[in-house]
Amino acid sequence: MNILHQIPNIKHLSSGNFFLMAGPCVVESEELCMSVAERVISITDKLQIPYIFKASFKKANRSRLDSFTGIGDESSLQILKNVREKFKVPVVTDIHESHDAAMAAPYVDVLQIPAFLCRQTDLLVAAAKTGKVVNVKKGQFLSPESMKFAVDKIRQSGNDKVILTERGTMLGYTDLVVDMRGIPEMKKNNVPVVMDVTHSLQQPNQSSGVTGGKPELITTIARAAIASGADGIFIETHPEPSKALSDGANMLRLDLLEELLISLIKVHQAVR
Repeated sequence: MNILHQIPNIKHLSSGNFFLMAGPCVVESEELCMSVAERVISITDKLQIPYIFKASFKKANRSRLDSFTGIGDESSLQILKNVREKFKVPVVTDIHESHDAAMAAPYVDVLQIPAFLCRQTDLLVAAAKTGKVVNVKKGQFLSPESMKFAVDKIRQSGNDKVILTERGTMLGYTDLVVDMRGIPEMKKNNVPVVMDVTHSLQQPNQSSGVTGGKPELITTIARAAIASGADGIFIETHPEPSKALSDGANMLRLDLLEELLISLIKVHQAVR
């Protein structure tokens, strides 16, 4: 867990709790990001949970051409920087192309590699060379064992600050399944392992071109992940998921977050 100590402004590491990455799927507005960050920080300070604010500055991997992708790269990155500076909280955002790495790095603390792109060597190397912590999501098409090669690419590029995130495995064409054996397997790489709870409950490839989800199972997956040894939890949350511009079908409603985290602390205390 020494990697977490290298993330600027992260708090409560001495509490022994799991850490949390949480926020809206994408930067919709500064008002949304500020309000979500303020609420989650209030909760995590009270519960002594290390926290990293999450929002994508753009969404490059949408199903349909008319899907929302962002409000503009520079505008979104500036909003993330404003959150970072106002609340003194670390920030994580996705990157999708190699040139995104150097562009986004000055604004955030953690660069995230989306699951579909976790084998893209140029992207991993570009992220590694920024010197930032790199969070790589396991591809829905990969085994947990194969993620060692993503870790190797980053480390061999001169950066040992790697986090791995489980986010489910394809089951047929329109569903995902979570195999909790992947958590201890990926921890063999001596990196923190995170459970992406909300994306693991997606139902992709719907005929409408809009991803579905099963948010009613968020508590189940999150508790199982903590019991299985996950170091961190990743949750996309929004005050009104039905109005979210991306991934609303699988998000956690913001007013339910505190209750969930309290229950996860109890599980964590029971098993550690």
